[in-house]
Amino acid sequence: MLIPSQNWGEDIAIDLSLVKSNLNGIKQNLAHCNVKIIAVTKYFGLNAIKSGYAAGIRDFGESRAIESIKKINELPQDIRENSTFHFIGHLQTNKVEKVVKNFDVIQSVDSLKVAKAISKAACSLNKREKILLQINNAEEEQKFGYAKEQLIIDFPEILNLEGVDVLGLMNMAPLGASEKDLVRLFHDVKVFKDELENRFDITLPELSMGMSDDYKIAVREGATMIRIGRKLFT
Repeated sequence: MLIPSQNWGEDIAIDLSLVKSNLNGIKQNLAHCNVKIIAVTKYFGLNAIKSGYAAGIRDFGESRAIESIKKINELPQDIRENSTFHFIGHLQTNKVEKVVKNFDVIQSVDSLKVAKAISKAACSLNKREKILLQINNAEEEQKFGYAKEQLIIDFPEILNLEGVDVLGLMNMAPLGASEKDLVRLFHDVKVFKDELENRFDITLPELSMGMSDDYKIAVREGATMIRIGRKLFT
């Protein structure tokens, strides 16, 4: 069940015991893998973050800048200070400064222009912003993300930006894709990450792939981060 976008941020009641049970089930599926679970709370209000935190989650993903920053700032201090907040939505340059100020990781960098804006904002705040570069290897017109060929061109300049640490790549698979296509797309991103590491003599430790319906496939193909919302909170 997808949550309608008009309900984004609605502070509905969240059953902590359900979140704990869901989290344990996901962890059992990842028992032999070193994978970080990003709790995607973008569809929910403060109660989802609070319940996730109480269940032991420390990484949270949001995608709407203004709404999510308001939500983060309303959290109790201990949750704010002990959590890592990931921005996972399309980032417009006019919102970069606010996002850099409030988020620890930006997973959805999809252009050199955005990367430069992040660098400028991070330097002005005297911080280093962790970023992932979003790859659109399914070539979906309605999805944001780098084409692999363009990223290879931009990559050296992005690596040299001040105030930015490139952690790795992020990918969003098409909704409704078959298992065969998911395997192909996720494997392709892993191969491309390895290619970047070899070509530019660097290490990219993170590969953010997989959501509620396809995280098991993504993990098999090399994901180090999975972004889970519905399977945690509903």
